[in-house]
Amino acid sequence: MTKRHEAKYKIDRRMGENIWGRPKSPVNKREYGPGQHGQRRKGKMSDFGTQLRAKQKLKGYYGSISEKQFRRYYAESVRMKGDSGENLVGLLERRLDAVVYRAKFVPTVFAARQFVSHGHIRVNGKRVNVPSYLVKVGDVVEVKEASKQLTIVLEAAGLAERDVPDFLEVDHGKMVAKFARIPVLTDVPYPVQMEPNLVIEFYSR
Repeated sequence: MTKRHEAKYKIDRRMGENIWGRPKSPVNKREYGPGQHGQRRKGKMSDFGTQLRAKQKLKGYYGSISEKQFRRYYAESVRMKGDSGENLVGLLERRLDAVVYRAKFVPTVFAARQFVSHGHIRVNGKRVNVPSYLVKVGDVVEVKEASKQLTIVLEAAGLAERDVPDFLEVDHGKMVAKFARIPVLTDVPYPVQMEPNLVIEFYSR
């Protein structure tokens, strides 16, 4: 179990927001940060602090992405044509573990990473066990036959707390998802406001 996985509720409390929209989040009861100083009144945050917080929130949302890897996504998003913030979101949503999570094959983004790593997913008929693998438009992602009856898969499909976004075409009967198009920020069903433009500013300093 990764340190990030163990500390995921602490991320919610540090941010003061339920960033995954989970019913069990401690923020639903306590909106202050963790630790003995969590209830102290906070002063006005600097521009740097605001940008850092936006980066931590977006990076934390996608699970155990390393700082080095996240910075690579930033560099790639700046190289691409168009709005860098939108490009960054598009790259993050193309991650195989993000697609598996969005398709509701598993209940959490942390479970998605593990599910992919353990070889339960096929892309265009071939087994892929790299969570950071970037899916392309038109790719077909499916749960392998032997894993379709796993309890975690059956329970995730019935979760009412989130819907499948329309940039994915999902058939839960067959446990197959097609990546229809690269999403923009407004397509992605984040439970809280994400500000990728501030993340770009943070790394551009």
